[in-house]
Amino acid sequence: MSALTTFSITEIPFSYAGSWFNLSPVIAEKTYADDVHLVSHRNGMHPVLCFQPRSADEPVEAPVTASAARLRWTHQDGTIDLVYESADTIRLRGAGLGLRIGAAEPALTPFSGIYLFRDPRDDSFVFTSYETGQRYRVTLLTQSPHEAAGPEQLGDRDRHLEMASGSSWEVAIEEYATSRDPYQPSAPFDEVARQAQDTFSRYLQTVAPWRSPRTPAAELATYVLWSATVAPGGFLTRPAVLMSKHWMDKVWSWDHCFNALALAAGDPELAWDQFHIPFDHQDPTGALPDSVTHSEVLYNFVKPPIHGWALARLRRRLTEPVDRHRLTEVYQRLSRWTTFWLTQRRLPGHLLPHYQHGNDSGWDNATVFDAGRVLETADLAAFLIIQLRELSTLAAELGDAADAVRWHDTAEEMQAALLATLWDGSRFHARDPRTGATHDSTSLLALMPLVLGDDLPAEVRTALITALKAHLTAHGLATEPISSDQYAADGYWRGPIWAPATLLIEDGLRRGGHIDLADDISSRFRRLCETSGFAENFNADTGAGLRDRAYTWTAAVYLVLAAAHHQGT
Repeated sequence: MSALTTFSITEIPFSYAGSWFNLSPVIAEKTYADDVHLVSHRNGMHPVLCFQPRSADEPVEAPVTASAARLRWTHQDGTIDLVYESADTIRLRGAGLGLRIGAAEPALTPFSGIYLFRDPRDDSFVFTSYETGQRYRVTLLTQSPHEAAGPEQLGDRDRHLEMASGSSWEVAIEEYATSRDPYQPSAPFDEVARQAQDTFSRYLQTVAPWRSPRTPAAELATYVLWSATVAPGGFLTRPAVLMSKHWMDKVWSWDHCFNALALAAGDPELAWDQFHIPFDHQDPTGALPDSVTHSEVLYNFVKPPIHGWALARLRRRLTEPVDRHRLTEVYQRLSRWTTFWLTQRRLPGHLLPHYQHGNDSGWDNATVFDAGRVLETADLAAFLIIQLRELSTLAAELGDAADAVRWHDTAEEMQAALLATLWDGSRFHARDPRTGATHDSTSLLALMPLVLGDDLPAEVRTALITALKAHLTAHGLATEPISSDQYAADGYWRGPIWAPATLLIEDGLRRGGHIDLADDISSRFRRLCETSGFAENFNADTGAGLRDRAYTWTAAVYLVLAAAHHQGT
């Protein structure tokens, strides 16, 4: 992304790889403040500081522009620039325009809120946050007019530092824990900005060296991934690409697979870390958590077992073969995850596993689950069949012939059961494992066995592709046909277009020999992202972005498809 390429920070947060905070007016789910805030993602999403541009002692409207390296407020009375010096430090410089840096909320109690004091060691102003457990030190780098309100005051008070308008000024703001030596600038402001631009430019060249005018959103997609990356912290013991630095600031246990695929060729170590993050928290039965973030690991649901599918593709994209130590580790982890489904989620005598809620499938409220939440579904069986076959391949590579045969035979048994139990000759049904009652739906989820590619019988693929065409809109694959009575334009998994379903089906079609249809689906989704950005999902009819507007798996899927399109694979 060139220094001149800009984006809206109401759509994409301004941040820096490794940072646990960002700059954005988005301060909570679907909540947009009037001013830019410093928003932390430690212990949840918390607005900490508010940045209010001012002139002549009054707040003013100053439009904000953002690029990879610089945030800028512009007003007739002057400008304010903000750059990252490092993952935990930002620099702000004003020319003519003043700035009030204040606590995001005035309330301060013994257990919540933000306290302000002046550190006698260096005369810096320090905001401490109960919610994030961090301190935010503001150091004045120029002898410019300023005033402070609320230092050492308790209760509901206005707490701020204001840099006066009509002059030039510069400050640094650092995030840290208990203590740190007085701040010393690493370089002049413009040099810091240049270094930030160079850092991102090098990353861009590493992750998307193939980009061209044919892939116009590749730079912004790369920025979405780069800027959503956090350093190890809390329960995240590896560098992690959050799903967003808006409110979807977690790593969910299937989302991470798509980010790993996008990063594999350019940043293989980060990609490997992304794949393993949920596996670092496997429970004793082998289950992966539903999600992991800085301050919590949730186990109340799981996510679908697409990890065998993802691992096979990840290994093909990595620039070097996986060594035996890593191969052994990932085999053991994938084995435990698969065994969870075979033992904990199959009834005695049943060959097919079941979900306990739509959330387990990742398609939380898909119409498949209108008939019940505890269901044996075709997508789940298909993902496990792929995972079992990948385990067979890994076992053979590691010299365990017996396990290779065992995994292979289990896959064959499950595929036979899938076709015998859930296929009616025209489409797949879901089944209640307790009663055996089957249920039909028009959800795209019922067509996901297309991911099996040429392992699916030709007549089954043909029937599924016929049904798939009812989901194909000008913008891509709707999760519920627009013609369905159950379609909802912003219905989450009941209509909108999603990146993961797109890539899984596109990949299965391609491996099944349906290249033209795979190319068409890829093209429509890429155009959608190039027009509407990298939203969590999209209105299937209009293409408008919905929900969280800076979602990394959407950016990742765009990069995977764009790279394949550019390279002709």
